Amino acid sequence: MRPGPLQLSALPPLSLYVHLPWCLRKCPYCDFNSHEWRGGDGDALPEQRYLDALIADLDAALPLIWGRSVHTIFIGGGTPSLFSPAAIDRLLGDLRARLKLAPDCEITLEANPGTFERDRFRAYRAAGVTRLSVGVQSFNDEHLKALGRVHDRAQAIAAVEEAAMAFDTFNLDLMYALPGQTLEGLDADLDQALALAPPHLSVYHLTIEPNTYFAKFPPVVPEDDAAYAMLDRITERTAQNGLNRYEISAYARVGHHCAHNLNYWQFGDYLGIGAGAHSKLSFAHRVVRQVRFREPRLYMDNALAGQAVAQSDEVGLAELPFEFMLNALRLKEGFTLAQFGERTGLAITAIQRGLEEAERKGLIERDLARVWPTARGFDFLSDLQAIFLPDA
Repeated sequence: MRPGPLQLSALPPLSLYVHLPWCLRKCPYCDFNSHEWRGGDGDALPEQRYLDALIADLDAALPLIWGRSVHTIFIGGGTPSLFSPAAIDRLLGDLRARLKLAPDCEITLEANPGTFERDRFRAYRAAGVTRLSVGVQSFNDEHLKALGRVHDRAQAIAAVEEAAMAFDTFNLDLMYALPGQTLEGLDADLDQALALAPPHLSVYHLTIEPNTYFAKFPPVVPEDDAAYAMLDRITERTAQNGLNRYEISAYARVGHHCAHNLNYWQFGDYLGIGAGAHSKLSFAHRVVRQVRFREPRLYMDNALAGQAVAQSDEVGLAELPFEFMLNALRLKEGFTLAQFGERTGLAITAIQRGLEEAERKGLIERDLARVWPTARGFDFLSDLQAIFLPDA
């Protein structure tokens, strides 16, 4: 309640992100905070100690979100499905004991086919998970090998079929513009993905990120024109199958949008707990971002001592318009002018010049209430977002 530069009339919806940092193998394209579990001599994951650290982290953060309802929970990684159903059950029980969860709270768990065992997904459902996100990436064994994935095509199909039986809704993750991939190869991946009838499909362009194995040893990937053709094919074929593009990388049937990710894109609030987790929290007069300690052992030690936060910064007034637009322009429906004011505490004049430039370039359309990206704006999203940079 300290004085600050903003005057927010209401706080946005609040989500919780929980980071479980370990995976069986670090993928060569991955720049997330994930760590290979090299447990020797059958050493088990330090599940209980890590859960203790998560709850200590949450307990220390509770005063920042006191009285607010949590609308969605997302358990990401790493590979969260390395954690046993019993550990996820304990985690969700501890969260419920401390947080006011909305009655229809969406609880998503990321799962990889390489950690899939029959009945494991049902056990996650029984623990309270309502939505699974299955990281398939490809159904082509050669591409899976090139991506460093620990599963093969058969395991991917089995995992998605099990997810469909265990959950009312789930997400299938695919990547495109893979090393050596052709349009015909992409079609084969889409044939298999769509045959499994996922209610939600996330499709990501393989990008070479700094500080990854692929950055040091870059693979030969399709040219930009070929990648654009692949994206056009994805959008066309998903629409034919009742999956409508609602976000730059997300396609869903009616009623199956990912509520957690929607909250990010609508510039909602989120508390992130776990190694390297990020938070964005609004208060009456300011917006704050936090980052937890990245390295899992360092995180556990600090969280258990009540000091999980490595960095906490107030978002400057000049940065708020860009931060909002960076997220909101990813949505096909865009945003309302009222939403901009509610989430940033700023007048629409803060982005007026940028809106005029974006409209002149054919990257957005707008009316008196709403702004949304055009098809061209979606194709050149980075250029559109850059218009709203503070120094642009």
